[in-house]
Amino acid sequence: MIDLKVLREDPETVRASQRARGEDPAVVDSLLSADERRRSAISRADNLRAEQKMFGKQVGKARGEERDALLAKGKELSNEVKAAEAEQGEAEATFAELHRAIPNLIHPAAPVGGEDDYTVLETVGEPRDFDFEPLDHLDLGTRLGALDMERGAKVSGSRFYFLTGIGAQLQLALLNMAAAQATAAGFTLMIPPVLVRPEIMAGTGFLGAHASEIYQLRDEDLYLVGTSEVALAGYHADEIIDLSKGPKRYAGWSSCFRREAGSYGRDTRGIIRVHQFDKIEMFSYCRPEEAEAEHQRLLDWEKEMLAKIEVPYRIIDTATGDLGTSAHRKFDSEAWVPTQQAYRELTSTSNCTTFQARRLNVRYRDENGKPQTAATLNGTLATTRWIVAILENHQQADGSVVVPQALRPFLGLDVLKPVS
Repeated sequence: MIDLKVLREDPETVRASQRARGEDPAVVDSLLSADERRRSAISRADNLRAEQKMFGKQVGKARGEERDALLAKGKELSNEVKAAEAEQGEAEATFAELHRAIPNLIHPAAPVGGEDDYTVLETVGEPRDFDFEPLDHLDLGTRLGALDMERGAKVSGSRFYFLTGIGAQLQLALLNMAAAQATAAGFTLMIPPVLVRPEIMAGTGFLGAHASEIYQLRDEDLYLVGTSEVALAGYHADEIIDLSKGPKRYAGWSSCFRREAGSYGRDTRGIIRVHQFDKIEMFSYCRPEEAEAEHQRLLDWEKEMLAKIEVPYRIIDTATGDLGTSAHRKFDSEAWVPTQQAYRELTSTSNCTTFQARRLNVRYRDENGKPQTAATLNGTLATTRWIVAILENHQQADGSVVVPQALRPFLGLDVLKPVS
């Protein structure tokens, strides 16, 4: 949730953020009205309860007819208190609903616009000039005995797959390389639950505009995560954490599940856009004033991983209309995919400021010992989709694939050779 202090003191900033996201700025005025009504209702209920308490003392001292009259008036006052409390409850519910409906405030430097209005911040490496017709990752994966889409569809439906043989080994090697980098950088490695409660999913901001992307187990009232960010954000819910020695960092290794609702017809070939994949996600808790520097650190760690797989890539500053609900600013790292002649997203890192932590009640103590809301950030370190970039960029004319140097100790092979 956004900071109410900002809403009350500078509502125009919130309206401008809404407009930049392509959202309705009128909800800001609705929230301001709901906030005023809520505070008024709380004040009235508090005053009536105080009056009722004082009135009770008068009744205790009264006798005879005076006591009877006071008791009758006391019933009227009791009804007023009940009505005021009902009004308070309704006002608080309306306010909470509107408060949760407003996404995080955008960073003033984020480019304004939609999906295609990003800014390229950096381009690393040059696309390879092939002297043969390159195969796409599905053809390569099939010939290597690494990927089986047909049986994935037979068993689970479209956009499911089997990673087989060397494909499974390649994914494990990639994720182990990411885990090794994360732990070397001081992250605590975690294997979190992939099923979470509604309040945790809502706390991270995924039950708003992106609710259609999430798989829900209705009988158990649980959700399958689309990223371990969700479980890691909930790890310290309702806690006061120690940030006196700097950010608290976790790296979550998990399977992730996405319905990909609304994406029919897009990237249906291969494993670029699928319903299940594995991922290692970095997650940081820090003081709000440290968040921008931490965001840059997460991006640097992502670039370090991308360098290890030796593929051309670029960094983009995601436009405001393409930001997730909780993101203040997001940098995407996109690798070159030769057969598509395009850059495709491999990683992203988001600064969520205090938005998620305020919803989940994650706090730290400032230098005066006073609890304050923490900031949260996330960034992808490796995922199944990276296999696409590795196979396509490092393929050879005979259908083999050269393994990037840094990945070889984790895989135990220098070259992947076709089996068919």
